[in-house]
Amino acid sequence: MRLFVYGSLTDPATAERVVGDASFAGSAVCRGLHRVEGIYPTLAPGGSVEGRLLDTGRVAAVDAYEGVENGLYVRVGLPGPEGTIYTYVGDPDRLGANAEWPGEGPFPERVRASVASGVRVERGE
Repeated sequence: MRLFVYGSLTDPATAERVVGDASFAGSAVCRGLHRVEGIYPTLAPGGSVEGRLLDTGRVAAVDAYEGVENGLYVRVGLPGPEGTIYTYVGDPDRLGANAEWPGEGPFPERVRASVASGVRVERGE
């Protein structure tokens, strides 16, 4: 699976420690989301953020690292140049980040609804 990473997983040593089989497929830009700092970085609507493309077959390990099971982050699919690219968006309330996601309902649903309208990943320069 191809992931767009923008925080600690951009570091090869961290990616190797988390998934073991980490291989980077170059730099990328996510259009429609920007990075927001908190306890850990997260994304919020608008702008753009630079990151890297990470290929791994160990998505469960990344989900565990990102705290998906306990709702800290949600994994979402975004359109990319060669198909769907996944990224992780952290709950700003739980991360102490100054970010707002539009809509009502649970955080994962608001993120998925918001990214469905034009958010995309492009190859970096």
